[in-house]
Amino acid sequence: MTKKILIVEDDELQRSILRNNLSQKGFITLEAADGADGLDIALHQHPDVILTDVRMPNLDGMAMIHKLRQDDWGKKASIIILTNYDNTDEQLAQIVVDHPSYYLIKVNNSLEDISEKIQAVLENAEIN
Repeated sequence: MTKKILIVEDDELQRSILRNNLSQKGFITLEAADGADGLDIALHQHPDVILTDVRMPNLDGMAMIHKLRQDDWGKKASIIILTNYDNTDEQLAQIVVDHPSYYLIKVNNSLEDISEKIQAVLENAEIN
């Protein structure tokens, strides 16, 4: 069965690049330009992996994850944070509480690195 990846990213170019790369690898991609739309899509579509930025309009990525974790399905949703923040930034203190699967810094990871992390998350979800 083809896996669904939700890309929550306010930068249209970044979203497009991710969508094209993941589509070429055979994934179905869903997209949201902010955390509010991302939360809505996640709760209705139940993607296999959510790839989210942190800083976005309407609802930032951390708030979206926090709200998602309050839902029965969302408690176990696989999430990869893709951001320009490093893990020492104060805003990311919530990460430990809301349990993302991975945390990637955009400038340090290629599209191939991102695809590999998504595959690892999917494989881990199948095991558990």
